[in-house]
Amino acid sequence: MRHRNLLLFLLLAAVWGSAFVAIKAGLGTPAAPAGFFETPILFAALRYDIAGVLMLGYAAYVTDRWLPRTRTEWASVLVAGALMIAAYHAFLFVGETDPAVTSAVAAIVVSLSPVLTAGFSRLFLPSDRLTVLGFVGLLLGLVGVVLLTKPTPDNLGINLGVGLVFLAAAAFALGSVLNRRIDADLPIETLEAWAMLVGALLMHVASLGIGESVADATFSTTALLALGYLALAASAGGFLVYFDLLERLGPVEINLVSYVAPVFAALVGFLLLEEGLDVYAVAGFVVILVGFALMKRDAIREELAGTSTPTKGD
Repeated sequence: MRHRNLLLFLLLAAVWGSAFVAIKAGLGTPAAPAGFFETPILFAALRYDIAGVLMLGYAAYVTDRWLPRTRTEWASVLVAGALMIAAYHAFLFVGETDPAVTSAVAAIVVSLSPVLTAGFSRLFLPSDRLTVLGFVGLLLGLVGVVLLTKPTPDNLGINLGVGLVFLAAAAFALGSVLNRRIDADLPIETLEAWAMLVGALLMHVASLGIGESVADATFSTTALLALGYLALAASAGGFLVYFDLLERLGPVEINLVSYVAPVFAALVGFLLLEEGLDVYAVAGFVVILVGFALMKRDAIREELAGTSTPTKGD
């Protein structure tokens, strides 16, 4: 059973890591905009049009509550849809239009989400308290992002693309914490399905609001393959594997997928898009990982000592 969990974990990391490459490929480049480079938010919205419908069908099949019923449940859906789907993906997709933001860099910045989640939880969940080491861990995570901008004495500013991807990670982290605070009794499959659909709708509104047009998108073979991969494999399929592993491994171990995904993003990005990986990216990743270890040190210690509550499949 543990071998199965390991294989699924690596599969999820590979799929979610390569998703950053698919986004980059689907967007195209300024020199060769054979995709959604001019319409990145529309690209993200179309992804969740497809994934949301598929996930809703799955929720209707595996649960007896495919439709939220109470105001609390709908509030949870709206928070997840607005922050964890719409804001996260709008910032991420626009951020990846920056040539300086490679697939690996985007994945590394997004790996900051668990650190930011721990930080936000200290602000919005009274039961959580930020210790000195936890605060240091949070600062290290932010330092890791700064390293990704390749700072020099003459240029200490944050790269715009990296900044947008950071906002994506922050939106996802804030959404997850607010959902914990709402604490709606809604099956996670139902929550994800409706969040995807609400998020897709909000991104379509945002896309129209900034003047994106379907006519500006190039539905090339590469763009359509990227869209299909993101909707079917990374979103619908990826979340199904995530649900299974969350139940079997628990939240601490499954969070570690964020730190394995950049490895696959770098490898696939190098093989398919000839992207490089410099010392700043490696250093930023290491610093963020150390920050996560400091903030989650108690939970990690329990996992290593085997004192945490066993989960299904152990």
